[in-house]
Amino acid sequence: MSNKPALRPDLAVGEAMRAIAHEILADARKALDSPDNSDAVHEFRRQMKHWRALLRLLAPFLGEESEGLQTAARDLARDLGGARDLQSALEALEDLKEHGLPLPDRSLKTVRKRIDALRTAGEMSALNADMRLRIAEALADAEVAVHRWPIHDLKFHDIAKQLAASYRDARGAVPKRWSHASPDVLHELRKLVVIHRYQMQVVQPLWKRFTKMWITEAQRLRERLGEHQDLEVLQALTKPGQPLAYWHARLDLPITARKRRHVAAAKKTATRMFVDKPGAFRRRLVVMWKTG
Repeated sequence: MSNKPALRPDLAVGEAMRAIAHEILADARKALDSPDNSDAVHEFRRQMKHWRALLRLLAPFLGEESEGLQTAARDLARDLGGARDLQSALEALEDLKEHGLPLPDRSLKTVRKRIDALRTAGEMSALNADMRLRIAEALADAEVAVHRWPIHDLKFHDIAKQLAASYRDARGAVPKRWSHASPDVLHELRKLVVIHRYQMQVVQPLWKRFTKMWITEAQRLRERLGEHQDLEVLQALTKPGQPLAYWHARLDLPITARKRRHVAAAKKTATRMFVDKPGAFRRRLVVMWKTG
């Protein structure tokens, strides 16, 4: 991480942000070189989340161009999302297996095989030659845009203000009553935590011990909420008319119980993460910059 572009007091803020943007796009391009479509889809979508988080951070300084770039990245990730959903269902099944899923090995193998067949077919159709061309063109357009971004005069207090706004948005999305939070509410919180987690990487060199802890906590919260979402995907596949409907009675209760465990763990992490008010969070960032 220390060798990656990031904000440092001895570098111009605008040029550091431009370097960060170029690296994200380069990593997205590398993702497509994987011979395994599942790895390529996962890694590319991960880089698009990072890219969109950076665009949101810089949105006030980029104008309408930021919105266009975000839309293009969102559409590409969404078009690849179906295959990823099935991978999520496989991961949810493994989560259940590791925590005492009452399903015979033979049935578990059958369920896994059925999901995997759907996933493989989805990945092959999603990341085809036309999609790869679309992605390559979108990345090339984004590279051109980064070169002309008007961020030469950007100051750290501008970035600190945006990071505090991202923190405020995630903090405001925390449910008042976790046990009654709907899947949509938890999914929205997860999206905001992902954005904040990626944005915090730009200040990691300023206070490595603190930022490492912070990013680790954000990642832990993201993973718990993501595992809850994975279970939602698996549960949806057991509904009437869906590929796993035959196993609904055997899977529904374990899925529901495991979701409750993830929600309880997410609540503990979120309580630790969001104890400060946004103003205090911003002041901490400014101090990090001044003493960095």
